[in-house]
Amino acid sequence: MKKIINKTDNLIKEMLEGIVDAYPNTFKRIEDYPRTLVYANSPVKDKVAIATGGGSGHLPLFLGYIGKNLIDGASVGEVFSSPSANEMLAVTKAIDSGKGVLYLYGNYGGDIMNFDMAAEMAEDEGIKVLKSIGADDVASAPKEKKEDRRGIAGIMFGYKIAGAAAAKGAPLEEVKKVTDAALENVRTMGVALSPCTIPAVGKPTFEIAEDEMEIGMGIHGERGIKREKLKTADEIAEFMTERIIDDLPYVKGDEVAVLVNGLGATAQQELYVTFRKVNEILKAKGIKTYKAFIGEYATSMEMKGLSVSLFKLNDEFKELLDIPVEAPMLLQQF
Repeated sequence: MKKIINKTDNLIKEMLEGIVDAYPNTFKRIEDYPRTLVYANSPVKDKVAIATGGGSGHLPLFLGYIGKNLIDGASVGEVFSSPSANEMLAVTKAIDSGKGVLYLYGNYGGDIMNFDMAAEMAEDEGIKVLKSIGADDVASAPKEKKEDRRGIAGIMFGYKIAGAAAAKGAPLEEVKKVTDAALENVRTMGVALSPCTIPAVGKPTFEIAEDEMEIGMGIHGERGIKREKLKTADEIAEFMTERIIDDLPYVKGDEVAVLVNGLGATAQQELYVTFRKVNEILKAKGIKTYKAFIGEYATSMEMKGLSVSLFKLNDEFKELLDIPVEAPMLLQQF
């Protein structure tokens, strides 16, 4: 796989330098911690701060959600590798205004371990930290073991709700409560048509034939629930949407936000074709689409494929979802 990079060892450093150079009014670096970014106005006075992080390779996920009324800081590791506890601690100290910090991250072993360590170190320095974990991937574990599910693209709804609640002045415990409630109402499933290549490894994360698709794969190339011959967009959308709906379940009269997320190499037209069918299914079941998000919100390098997420709404979630944000890396509506 050809990539437009310099040395693989410098990829993340140079990526972060480019982001700061492009948007100097939004981002700033933390001295001595080159794999961290924080909101340029941090710490924001009298506001709970939101921190996130994870492996690189998922832009705009993590770094791209830093901005006004969103996330205050993030640390990233190498491609598909967790950031260190010291990096997360540095972010925590840089964004804390004295109101505490909510860690919001995906359900992966390395992230859990390092975020837990960072939280302990922050507490030792007098910073209160609470944690919320995204685990929205219905394909990665059965419903009765949903605590084992991976966090994938649906975590973006958690960012939006947490950031909005904090911007309204909610205390740390309330920000966590509403964020956890939102995450409980998000379900996601994805499909991959091609693998991606980690630059330092130099070979695809998995192999798949040109006429095949992997349903339910993870964003690091984790195996899905089954591999089949490539189906039509409508067939793919129906398979995933029906399983997502059944899992919560979503029922007649519900209102939802819909995310159709491209994984890095999927044409926009394919995302809208998919959304068309998802929306048709929802209408047939009496479920109203309140707002739709179509584009790249959580990628996997240059993987071709997409995921569908549903977020069941109530009045509070709708109010928070509608609060405007300023995040220049999010090119789509948000």
